[in-house]
Amino acid sequence: MDVRGRLFIAGEWTAAADGAEFTTLDPATGSVIGTCAEATEADVDAAVGAARQALADPAWARLPAAERAKLLWRVAELIDRDATLLAELETRDQGQPLGVARTVSVAGAAEHFRYYAGWVTKIEGAVSPVSFPDTTHFTRREPVGVCALITPWNFPLMIAAWKLAPALACGNTVILKPAEQTPLTSLHLARLCDEAGFPPGVVNVLTGGPATGRALVEHPRVDKVSFTGSTEVGQGIVRASANDLKRVTLELGGKAPSIIARDADIDAAVRGNVQGALLNSGQVCAAYARFYVDRRRVEEFTEKLAAAVAALRLGPGMAPETELGPLVSDEHLRRVDAMVKEGVAEGAELVTGGARADGDLESGHFYRPTVFAGVRDEMTVARQEVFGPVLPVLSYEDEDELAARANDTRYGLAAAIWSRDLSTAHRLAADIRAGAVFVNMPPVPDPAAPWGGFGASGWGREMGAQALDVFTETKGVWMHHG
Repeated sequence: MDVRGRLFIAGEWTAAADGAEFTTLDPATGSVIGTCAEATEADVDAAVGAARQALADPAWARLPAAERAKLLWRVAELIDRDATLLAELETRDQGQPLGVARTVSVAGAAEHFRYYAGWVTKIEGAVSPVSFPDTTHFTRREPVGVCALITPWNFPLMIAAWKLAPALACGNTVILKPAEQTPLTSLHLARLCDEAGFPPGVVNVLTGGPATGRALVEHPRVDKVSFTGSTEVGQGIVRASANDLKRVTLELGGKAPSIIARDADIDAAVRGNVQGALLNSGQVCAAYARFYVDRRRVEEFTEKLAAAVAALRLGPGMAPETELGPLVSDEHLRRVDAMVKEGVAEGAELVTGGARADGDLESGHFYRPTVFAGVRDEMTVARQEVFGPVLPVLSYEDEDELAARANDTRYGLAAAIWSRDLSTAHRLAADIRAGAVFVNMPPVPDPAAPWGGFGASGWGREMGAQALDVFTETKGVWMHHG
């Protein structure tokens, strides 16, 4: 069954209540690749009702932990089985190179389900030594309830998995709302959850635009919202959730600094920063987005960085030789280009790139990787999140100034340090305010490690054991036995 044009509610595939639909496009060509249902408020209400009913259904609420673990493990097996199909769907819908879709998106999604399958039987309470005589106090970890999981367009499958897997591991029921630009792999993931044997209503998927997301956030019977996306939308979710004090987890924007120390291996730093800045064409919240280079090494670093990015092969994600795919939409490409033009107007030196790709790539949303030199801290390209293939290089004189400059931002998601000196790496890692600091490596998350940011980069942590905290409530039970 082709599920495009359908919503998944209460274990059934159905059209939107009013029959509305929208199209999703291939960013490499601009052509239509699918038609999806546009969920209405009535559909949101139906999905929330189904999730609320499933939450109390003994088929889910009383399912032994070991059986719940088997369901999650089965989803991982099904993702592996359909890996080729899922990778191609992700590439055609999002634009990322097929190799990235296979090794990062699909493999990462399966690994998240396996990791949290292992946690299901280990979600434990504790006994507290209270002072009341003849009284035992213990805690229970219980599901938060109905969870709205709202995902972005940059890594739609993997980010859906890193929300869905811990939410289900903790016994919640969910409504997954993928970004309207990239809904296809989330729909297939719903098929796999159904095939794995989750009871009807435990997993629901609604496709649609911002109005669908707002209806979910504002729904009085949704207990929790987990959102990944822009800081501005995250702020709106916080305001909307205030009426009924929903639990909220937010993974938002970033402007990750990458510090290249005087003693760094420049060739290794260039390779690592190209990977860290240009994975998925720079459409990564943790992408390395401002480069602080020792003044005595900045010219060498900039020249080698510019040469490396200029040599990358742009092309459709399905082409095996492609190293850098398109941006997700023409709207986003125009935004990136406007920020590049602003960088030039503010006096940054354009070393390479700075324009939309032409020729055979003109019909797609391709932007040439761009390196700026001579960037100052106050420039727009050094302060605002570009979310594209734009690499601004700044210089520094003294390592003592680095932490203050790196921390002079509203964001705090990730940071990088390139140094062969252990004391330098430890000192800077301690001083930089970011949720994750990577030393001599690209910013690659892992299911076992907590992920999230400081400041405007969000609230709470995903992945690792910390994800269990945000998808459970702690209940204290007092037993008097005198």
